[in-house]
Amino acid sequence: MTSLDKPTEEAQQDDPRAVTEAALFEAFGGVRGMVETVVPGLLFVTIYTINKDLHMSAIAALAVSLVLVVVRLAMKDTVKHAFSGVFGVAFGVVFAMMTGNAKDFYLPGMLYTLGLSLAYIITTLCGVPLLGLILGPVFKENLSWRTRNPGRKKAYAKASYAWGLILLAKCAILFPLYWWADTTQLGWVLIALKIPPFLLAVWLTWVFLAKAPAPIDVFAEMEAEEKAAELKAAESKGAQSPGVAATESADSGPRHRRDG
Repeated sequence: MTSLDKPTEEAQQDDPRAVTEAALFEAFGGVRGMVETVVPGLLFVTIYTINKDLHMSAIAALAVSLVLVVVRLAMKDTVKHAFSGVFGVAFGVVFAMMTGNAKDFYLPGMLYTLGLSLAYIITTLCGVPLLGLILGPVFKENLSWRTRNPGRKKAYAKASYAWGLILLAKCAILFPLYWWADTTQLGWVLIALKIPPFLLAVWLTWVFLAKAPAPIDVFAEMEAEEKAAELKAAESKGAQSPGVAATESADSGPRHRRDG
């Protein structure tokens, strides 16, 4: 990642909260990830507003998504966020082309947002908050927060509820517009709602996790257990060696006397 994507390593070492900030940027793509989610839709609605040409707008949005992936690949950077953008735009293009309705370009993304909001809420009600599943590997704690770190589980639950409710509120605005507004009105409102709700959700997540207990590094624990096992095996082998040497010495003594 670039300096725009996450805090510097020095900042992470000086402030534990910076570790949380860096993990969130890594999980959600940072500044570049936000830009990559906005640009294709912005290009689509801009072109469609100007000439009302669905095909040109869709092709331009898909092309710029592919360019963003190529740039990521050329810079040898992570491409998961850019690829997710390509798939989202591709589904939108397919829907719009199949129905001939330009508003359907936005429908897959809206349905995904609705499904994600419900997933955040339902998984939290079931005791396995989705945000913990997403961020657990990033913090190197995996699922240790479920049984060994209740304070952290509570923070993940609060953050997951925040994500779910914020995304649900976004859907409550967009879906009526899908039915009542025209394509350009829906497109510009959707662009306006891309980043602010996301930033609010990320900020609330940072607040909850920064106040939570530190994550349990299960990878470090596994490494420590492996080193302890290796040390124990080495000590056991070393303890057996004197006995073997004594046995060999006792066996060789009478033989020497017989030889004499």
